[in-house]
Amino acid sequence: MDLKDHIRSIPDFPKPGILFYDISTLLRHPDAWQVAMGRLARCVRAYQPDLIAGVESRGFLMAAPLALKLGCGFIMIRKPRKLPGQTIGLDYALEYGNDRVEVQADAVIPGQRVVVVDDLLATGGTMAAGIELLRKVGAEVPAAAALIELRFLEGRKRLDVPFEALVSYDE
Repeated sequence: MDLKDHIRSIPDFPKPGILFYDISTLLRHPDAWQVAMGRLARCVRAYQPDLIAGVESRGFLMAAPLALKLGCGFIMIRKPRKLPGQTIGLDYALEYGNDRVEVQADAVIPGQRVVVVDDLLATGGTMAAGIELLRKVGAEVPAAAALIELRFLEGRKRLDVPFEALVSYDE
């Protein structure tokens, strides 16, 4: 099955000049969704994760069912002030400003293997920050993965771990 057949491209969203890759069309197609999760599980299983960390917010849609399929725990990497309890955060630079990601302070037992998952890798800034944040709380991060990679933005170059994507676009 070609998963690209189930991903809709929407021009000029959320602003002019941006081509948005909409995964909602894949999510609502049960066969495509099953195939995507099966393929992602095969990729990620090789890294023997204890936990799967989903990046807010569409990354949760990939990471939570993947964790369930692999028999792993699931944790969330979120924007500031979205998680209850004590959190640990990391500020990072984006091409258009600064941002911050946080995890709950007790989300990871030091030494646990955590694979970071998002729906899409673009410039790599948020995923790289998620990896750094997880290391800050004691995780070993053996890999990262996404459903889609926008290769032309070269986000993979910002990651210092192996990266897996099911679908890639070159422009």
